Amino acid sequence: MLRGLRNAFETIESDESAQVVLICSSVPKVFCAGADLKERKTMTPSEVQNFVNSLRSTFSFIEALRVPTVAVIEGVALGGGLEMALSCDLRICGEDAVLGLPETGLAIIPGAGGTQRLPRLVGKSRAKELIFTGRKIGGREAMPMGLANYSVPAGEAHSKALEIAREIIQKGPIAIRMAKKAINEGLEIDLPSALELEEECYEQILNTKDRLEGLTAFAEKRKPSYRGE
Repeated sequence: MLRGLRNAFETIESDESAQVVLICSSVPKVFCAGADLKERKTMTPSEVQNFVNSLRSTFSFIEALRVPTVAVIEGVALGGGLEMALSCDLRICGEDAVLGLPETGLAIIPGAGGTQRLPRLVGKSRAKELIFTGRKIGGREAMPMGLANYSVPAGEAHSKALEIAREIIQKGPIAIRMAKKAINEGLEIDLPSALELEEECYEQILNTKDRLEGLTAFAEKRKPSYRGE
């Protein structure tokens, strides 16, 4: 499953026509329930470490995809399942979604990015509470704390995600990629360096055909037709 997931994202990364990625589950009421604990019990410590390292690497690959990623969360997103959602750019939850990092209840910690990505979204104190207690929260609670971008009625997360994706694909593809790069990388460095990064990213779009198309379309009062050039 993990290898297949990684292969799918590698294919997307090399596909120039890809503009937005939605990550959904085909299983009702479960986005991703995390590790198979029965399987985990049969694994040696080194096997567990190798698996968790592979999981962390895959989620970092998702986070670094050049196109926006949206986690469409209906139902349960626990442990590694929530960590995968945290690696996405946006998260859309159904109101009956159940999100949590219950690892400390198993005497371990979130090991695939949870201890790092959660506090970057909800703040250090809130992240500590959720990880220390392993408390599960619903889709409605996830939005005001910054864990979800939207909480919608159960069963409507996919349609909301498609609505947002359609808004994104109307924008300049190169601009979207540069905006993602500037935000993601800029947050990890000091402000003066981040502003230099923003300048570098802006320079990448100055000589694009899309930038000229945007100005022309505005002057002609029509929708722009961007080609990622």
